[in-house]
Amino acid sequence: MTDPVNAYVVMRAEGLSVVLDVTAGRLPAILHWGADLGELSGEDVAALALGGVQPIAINNVDEPVRVALLPEHHTGWVGRPGLGGSRSGRDWSPRFTTTSLCVDGSEVAASAGPPVLVTTATAVVEVAATDAVAGLELVLTTELTAGGLLRSRATLTNTGADDYQVDDLVLAYPVPPVASELLDFAGRWGKERSPQRRAFTVGAHVREGRKGRTGADAATVLHAGTAGFGFGHGEVWGVHVGWSGNHTHYAERSFTGEQVVGGGELLLPGEVVLAAGESYAGPWLYGSYGAGLDEVARRFHRYLRSRPQHPSVDRPVTINVWEAVYFDHSLEPLLELAEKAAAVGVERYVLDDGWFGSRRDDFSGLGDWVVSPDVWPDGLHPLVDRVTELGMQFGLWFEPEMVNLDSDVARAHPEWVMATGGRTPVPSRHQQVLNLGIPECYAHVRDQMMAMLDEYAISYIKWDHNRDLVDAGTQPDGRPGVHAQTLATYRLMDELKAAHPGLEIESCSSGGSRVDLGILQRTDRVWVSDCIDPLERQHMLRWTGQLLPPELLGSHIASGTSHTTGRSHDLNFRAATAIFGHLGIEWDLRRATGAEVAELAEWVAFYKAHRDLLLAGDLVRIDFPDDSLLASGVVAADRSRAIYSFASIGAHPSSLLGRLRLPGLDARRRYRVTPALVGRTPSGVQPPKWWGIERDFSHDTADLTAGVGPRLAATGAETGVVLPGSVLASTGLMEAPVHPDHVLLYLVEAVD
Repeated sequence: MTDPVNAYVVMRAEGLSVVLDVTAGRLPAILHWGADLGELSGEDVAALALGGVQPIAINNVDEPVRVALLPEHHTGWVGRPGLGGSRSGRDWSPRFTTTSLCVDGSEVAASAGPPVLVTTATAVVEVAATDAVAGLELVLTTELTAGGLLRSRATLTNTGADDYQVDDLVLAYPVPPVASELLDFAGRWGKERSPQRRAFTVGAHVREGRKGRTGADAATVLHAGTAGFGFGHGEVWGVHVGWSGNHTHYAERSFTGEQVVGGGELLLPGEVVLAAGESYAGPWLYGSYGAGLDEVARRFHRYLRSRPQHPSVDRPVTINVWEAVYFDHSLEPLLELAEKAAAVGVERYVLDDGWFGSRRDDFSGLGDWVVSPDVWPDGLHPLVDRVTELGMQFGLWFEPEMVNLDSDVARAHPEWVMATGGRTPVPSRHQQVLNLGIPECYAHVRDQMMAMLDEYAISYIKWDHNRDLVDAGTQPDGRPGVHAQTLATYRLMDELKAAHPGLEIESCSSGGSRVDLGILQRTDRVWVSDCIDPLERQHMLRWTGQLLPPELLGSHIASGTSHTTGRSHDLNFRAATAIFGHLGIEWDLRRATGAEVAELAEWVAFYKAHRDLLLAGDLVRIDFPDDSLLASGVVAADRSRAIYSFASIGAHPSSLLGRLRLPGLDARRRYRVTPALVGRTPSGVQPPKWWGIERDFSHDTADLTAGVGPRLAATGAETGVVLPGSVLASTGLMEAPVHPDHVLLYLVEAVD
């Protein structure tokens, strides 16, 4: 009999410790995932493991239940098992034995003696295991990434002679009993990532995404934390499934007190059936721990920023013409928009839906990726050439996974439409889904897109995906095809980028319905929402930032009256909201007044001047008890600079909110804080003494009649105030009240 794998692995990085128990030939279990434990000896880790062994409670199984990274039913764990599947009802409860352990590519020798201790920083830990009776092999890969994210994935291989159907493959991270509350997200079209809280009680809180895409209502990050945790306080553990198709997030508390958070791909019946020798690799499960939601978010951000393909902070200011012209494409108006956009400092011009086939509305042409000769008799060349002459990049809208039945491709190949049961799926947005899992269909779409990229100077694709996958089967047998469709989408993006280095892709899916770390391995930003009403965007940017940093969040300055809500807002609110993301404009500038265009140019210039900070700083969201105020900011990594935003989103019952804190700075450094007054002064502003600025009351009546804020004049040689970071974070500065739906920005710069 060979010796078992018998080791403890301690990973430490960025204020975090993860301790893995890979002893006695068992699957790895996490003994600790949380705050850094410092240096540990082998005896320390053995005692840590011993200290977590359950006593045998009355009417429980007669052995302590050990919950592995892939929870196993045979151990007596009666919660959700990690693997669900069978061979026509057999081999449904495997018992895996670990056969090898590798840390950063080096195998750890098996041992019959005391467990070996392996200590490392960011590392890749790979555990292989087998069940000869069930005919299955399992590889569990766990990493501690840059930024201190814990991520794991499972790969299952069928070593038996018969087919093995995989129904479920999920991983689980343990969380301690002090985590008594759950926070995840709900949402809908136009209002993505709405937070929801509940108690972490006995049973399972399961969030299933069955839309064939991530979904506007996706959990996104499922958090468990200490009671009342907020942005800056409380211990919080969060998990995210990096997959763009059907998926599961779950939190479960057993009757014996164990708590786990986890997830994986949600597989439809018969979607993954492994023949002899075939393997299935599940998606990555990402875990982030922190003292408060901001630290949890910061680990995601630092990991994403560490990737070699991550976009630079010099992100081009973008205009998208959708809300300016919709389907009404013609050259002269679009050229006029390009001229006006370039004049205010725009650096990228994106032509949206309507340029191809018979696509004059939602009802036809989708799927025919050929320039419409009716609308564009000379092709897109006149527009693309002028855009590039003006110094802007050119981007183009595609929806490669979708089709109108009234299209050339659907008429020629009705079998390429995803369907099951001998019926056409219920329409949505007047469209159906093209099955990219069919090789011929995939090749057709790829070749049409490649032809466009080869002919025109396209540096950016807005990649849309406007309906859920319902009855998403592969004709003629109707077998489910969401898994294959998701992989094909990834492959198509990879192929296009490989053939056209430097090409950027935006993930748009009815707005923000495909926001996950699977799609973000291939795309360069997400469209947060089709709703760009700044009041709604204040909330959606705030919470989408729980997963993604600002530079990945498409954030546009809307027109004066929102096309999705009908609300009207001053440019101050629209622009000061939008700059905390990858800035763009979604506004018919042909209809803007001269004063509006001049003010817009000021905001674009401000953004460019501070782009390196806005798109590379650490996100800080400020806990404040009054819901009428949303406060946040970005702080430079070296703590030398910061920009804070205080957005008034409603009236509050007291006349003043008092002192407002500015957290995230270096407590030992001194900073000058000044108001950043860009464009028209925010309506209703009442400057406090520390600004060093006074209102000129003699102009108030005329200004208010003209819709202009009060004029301000400095009272001293320097505006603002200088204070230590400790004071700004703990005591703060008196609020400057403004009318609802206005924003005040503050620049903070270290003076020593």
